[in-house]
Formats: sequence, structure tokens, C-alpha cells
Amino acid sequence: MIQLLRMEKLTKRELNILEFIKKNKRASNAEIMEYLASISLGSSRITTIRSVNALIKAGLIERKGEGRSVYYEEKSTSLFLSYFDPEEYFKKSPDERSVAFERFNFGIFDNIGEFFSKSELAELKNLNDNYAERIKKLPPSIIKKEFERLTVELSWKSSQIEGNTYSLIDTEILIKENKEAEGHKKEEAVMILNHKKALDYILENKKDFKNLNLRKIEDVHGLLVDGLSVAKGLRKKAVGITGTKYRPLDNEYQIKEAMEKMTEFANNKLADSFSKAIFTMLMISYIQPFEDGNKRTSRLLGNAVLLSGDICPLSYRSINEADYKKAVILFYEQNSARFFKELFIEQFKFAVGNYFLA
Repeated sequence: MIQLLRMEKLTKRELNILEFIKKNKRASNAEIMEYLASISLGSSRITTIRSVNALIKAGLIERKGEGRSVYYEEKSTSLFLSYFDPEEYFKKSPDERSVAFERFNFGIFDNIGEFFSKSELAELKNLNDNYAERIKKLPPSIIKKEFERLTVELSWKSSQIEGNTYSLIDTEILIKENKEAEGHKKEEAVMILNHKKALDYILENKKDFKNLNLRKIEDVHGLLVDGLSVAKGLRKKAVGITGTKYRPLDNEYQIKEAMEKMTEFANNKLADSFSKAIFTMLMISYIQPFEDGNKRTSRLLGNAVLLSGDICPLSYRSINEADYKKAVILFYEQNSARFFKELFIEQFKFAVGNYFLA
């Protein structure tokens, strides 16, 4: 099974050990025990070693040396996989948090490593092989119905993440019968129906998304914001984001440059569709190229990349909206994709286990 299907929450002792090792670059068992005692978290050698082993198992630190010369270092990973405990991180307000990047970091393209470990990638591919074998055996009528079901659930959840108040049942009636729910704004119905239009467009042209370019991204965005009084095309003014000190680029030429760098990197530097999908989702959210509808566009583009590689798309039906928003903000402020990756893996496992079943 995938090892990172939501990392176990670190204990207070484990968090302190990790921070101590990060600060000092390396630490022995004796140094760790001395530090824990100094902050009133002293424990037996066995308990300390158990905590250290938990951090090793989580892939956060590694053991070096032999015998009495054993010491521990933070595991060398890309900036994208730096560990932050979301619960602890978001106990502080945006102004209290120690933010690494308050503005767009163009150096991000030079710091990208592997999104997935070999075991994670192997398991993702194994799950998708299972999906591919199932879908081969399904009659076209069932495949059509399953895509309709996924469309309803994706349209509902993706809209809900953006504050839409339609229920799942109301969304199904709207999409299948074109009946708007009472007591809701017209814009909510338009937002949901636009998801269907965008996903239909992607399904009809899925192979076109093997390589991304700005026009294709703008096409999907245009479908998602049609009729919502949102300007289409790259934005020409500054935008702010609720809940974070991060401020996206405010120069249209830099926005275009960042988008071109993003598509070039996605097309030429990422070998597998899983990494390409998660990279595309994060970077569209990070760049915020449009006046509005950026995260909706990112979710649909992520699915476009997956579908272009014959990979099961995500509905996000079971995702917690707060977790999703926290994962994106962690990427804005720290350029860390670890929490977002955990959510992505969870949602992929959910999709494979709930759609296109024989």
C-alpha cells in the first residue's frame, strides 16, 4: 500500500526532535535526549529511540554512522516535500506565521525534485492498472454513466470548495434535468454547469492535453467562468488571497512569463502524468493567472493531464474543503507540496475505488 496515505500526525516529542535536528543540522541520541530534558519532554532512551524511528519511517530524517557514532540528519528532499504539521501551522494567524515566500518565487522552477517516491509512484501506477483493466471490460453505456456520475460529484465538490451552497442532490438535478434549486443565486447554478461544460470539453479533447500550453489553459478557464462576470484571459490587475500574506504576481508580463515557464517545465521535465498533474494544479493556484476561477481551473487541468495519460480522474468528493485550502496555502507560503500530495494520493485512491467498478 502507499506509505503516505495521510502521514500519521507527529507527536509533540517527534515534532520537537525534528525541529532540533533541522536547527542543528545533525544530532546524536544523547544530544536529542539532553534537548528533550531541557524542554521538559525528557524520556527513557527506548522512548526517544521509538520517536526517532517514527521520524525515520515517515521519511523525515535518516540515520548516519555506526555504533556509538550514530547520528541523525534531516532527510535530503526537495523543497516541495518539506514537512509542516498543518494543525500546528494554522494555529497561528496569517500575520503570526513565519512565511518563507510572501511573493511569487521564480526560483521555484530550479528547486523542484521528485514529487513521489519510487514506492508511491509504483503504487499509483498499480492502482491505475486496476482501473484500466476494469474499464476495458465495461460496456460503453456504463462508462458513459460513470463519467456522468463523476461529473456531477466533481462539479458539486469543486464548486463547494469555492463557497457554492448547492447540495449534491441539487447539483445532480441541475445537471441532469436543468432545474435550478430554490433559494440559491443564479451564479451558483452557472458555476456548476460550467464545470460540466469544461469537463465535457476535456473528455472530447483529452489527448490534446498531453502537452500543455497557455491557449488550452485559457480555454478551460474561459468555460469555467463563462457568464460569471469574470474577465477571461490573463489578468491585468493585482489580486489578494484570503487567509494568507502571500501576494501573487501583479504584472501581466511576469504572469505570462511564469505560465510559459510552468507549461515548459510540465511538458519537458516531468516524466509521469501523476507528477505533471499535481505540478499543474499547484502552479496554476500559485501563479493565480486569472482574475478569478484559478483553483477551479487547476482542478480541471489536473484531471485533463490525468485523462490524457489514460489515468482515472479525481472527483474530490471525499475531500475536506478546509484541508484542501490549507494544503494550497502551505504551498503558497512555504513552497511545500507534502500535504497537498497526501490529499492527492487519498483522492486518487478514492476515485479508483469508487468509480468505473465492474
